[in-house]
Amino acid sequence: MTNPEGRGRGRAGRILMLASLLCLALGALLAWQAQAQQNERNALLMTIDGAIGPAINDYFQRGLEHAQTREAELVVVKMDTPGGLDASMRAMISTMLGSRVPVAIYVSPAGARAASAGTYLLYASHVAAMAPATHLGSATPVQLGGGGGLPGLGEPEPPANDGAPAGDDTQGDGEGASPPDGENAAAGADESTKRRGNTAMERKVLEDAVAYIRSLAKRHGRNADWAEQAVREAVNLTAREALERNVVDVVARDLDDLLTQIDGRQVVMEDGERTLATAGLTIERFDPGWRTKLLAVITDPNVAYFLMIIGFYGLIFELANPGSLVPGTIGIISLLLALFAFQVLPVNYAGLALILVGLGLIVGEALVPSFGILGIGGIVAFVIGSVMLMDADTLNISLPMIGGIALVAAGLMLWVVTRFIGLRRRTPRTGQEELVGSQARALEDFSGYGHVRLRGERWNARSSQPLTRGQAVRVTAVDGLTLEVEPLDTAS
Repeated sequence: MTNPEGRGRGRAGRILMLASLLCLALGALLAWQAQAQQNERNALLMTIDGAIGPAINDYFQRGLEHAQTREAELVVVKMDTPGGLDASMRAMISTMLGSRVPVAIYVSPAGARAASAGTYLLYASHVAAMAPATHLGSATPVQLGGGGGLPGLGEPEPPANDGAPAGDDTQGDGEGASPPDGENAAAGADESTKRRGNTAMERKVLEDAVAYIRSLAKRHGRNADWAEQAVREAVNLTAREALERNVVDVVARDLDDLLTQIDGRQVVMEDGERTLATAGLTIERFDPGWRTKLLAVITDPNVAYFLMIIGFYGLIFELANPGSLVPGTIGIISLLLALFAFQVLPVNYAGLALILVGLGLIVGEALVPSFGILGIGGIVAFVIGSVMLMDADTLNISLPMIGGIALVAAGLMLWVVTRFIGLRRRTPRTGQEELVGSQARALEDFSGYGHVRLRGERWNARSSQPLTRGQAVRVTAVDGLTLEVEPLDTAS
């Protein structure tokens, strides 16, 4: 006779053993996959498309950290940029120079450029590469206004030799070697012909930029003389010209061609030279995520500017209508986002102060009517401050947007002024002034002082003309509890 209880315990034991075997097999499979991924040699591919700013800097640093965690052999950055912020560019270069993973900057696809800050990044990279039909250069620091700018260098003089710097036809080694004799008569130009800047501040910023890019060129053995020309004269080179002048290391058709050409190449790292082994690398993409996209949106100067306007008016509406909550909530969130963006953007604080003063004067026009004086002054301060707000050439506020907001503010101010003028012309509806012009009837015959009935009430009255009982009269003035009246036919 079988024991049901024993059969149940045996079945449970078999199920437990089967589950244990499955767990062991799953653990072994995961360990094998992890080991395979660790043994797999890979290169991390990043993409920079647009102006260099805080969002790109954050994305670049997170990408290098991810590459170091994955022990990648190489980081390839496909870049197409018109330039950007000096602070973000220098932070990216510092991170790149201290990275344990080599970084290859690849200006791609065809038609892309590495202008301004992109030229510095290309010179700082361990491998500088370009695709055909791309170009680099125009590295002169330019600002629209405010401290530390180079307003005098915003329109650089056209360089000689169709954009190529004079005397730079050599395959330079980064140490400023001279070209062969007779190849270019302008090669021996005197130092005094170099652009130095018009003011002390311009010279200070320009010389700092020149020294910075020359140090990057010498670190990686690239053409330092052309780098200086790119800063001083804003010259440009195509991909083929850059390769011939030792500005870049490789001109590659695509990513596979790039990895093939740089295989076995020696690069200068922080801890010494290293030989690249890029053949057969597996490409792992590290694309910008939602964090980078959100930061890019918030730190766009036009968006930050609009958030500031919304935040300011939201708080004003909340203070004017306490308890409405919606304007205040939207306003405080928008204002905080705008302040975060201004913290990392090149904000001219004089321009920001003018904007706030202008908005305050426009609001003041609605609260303290001055028949347009406060409003006009506010609009003028607002427009001037908006133009001055952003210092960087590549991160300025759209002039049509400034004009549109100024027109809306002017329309609001005009509406407020016309409303106040209309209110002044309307007859009073409360108080003693409201009685002037009202009709009453005499309660008795009198000449001088008597009584009249006005709206069911008995009033003392004074008239310079004789009145008869029941005669219609018109109130001309109010003196305390006495009405000044006159016959209605005389008033008409």
